Amino acid sequence: MPHFCLMCGTLMQINEIESRPREVCPACGWIHYLQLKVSAGCCVEQDGKLLLVQRGITPFKGAWHMPAGYVEVDELPALAAERETREESGLVVKAERLFGAYFYDDDPRGNGVVILYKVHILDGQLAASSETLAARFFSPQELSGLPLAGVSAEASIQDWLDGK
Repeated sequence: MPHFCLMCGTLMQINEIESRPREVCPACGWIHYLQLKVSAGCCVEQDGKLLLVQRGITPFKGAWHMPAGYVEVDELPALAAERETREESGLVVKAERLFGAYFYDDDPRGNGVVILYKVHILDGQLAASSETLAARFFSPQELSGLPLAGVSAEASIQDWLDGK
């Protein structure tokens, strides 16, 4: 599918730039650099259990992950993590420190990085949302065999288990 320059509207061409094929505007020279999607979420613990939400939408519908979602262009990642946790689980949390950052390349919407924060719960009631089928806390033993929402969910949950 042809693409047009976001700066001047000219049809883009593919040129090798920095040893990669990139779309370049032959008129104004603007280069389109593909970028990773940035997501943020929370590692929420309570009584030795980990909060997971079950996706209610595609992709990964029915699979479990720590509450997370895309960071808006004008939003700090920690605030996005708090917002996504509230939206997906009903819990109001405060980000305290970085838990980890995880690359994913198995999402049909594009490759990205999810930044997860350790948090403490301030308020709220645990509940599913329009984006989730369920939200609940799991003991380490209950996590075995759960369908997980991709490589970043697998890696982050394994890191949580390894820290137990």
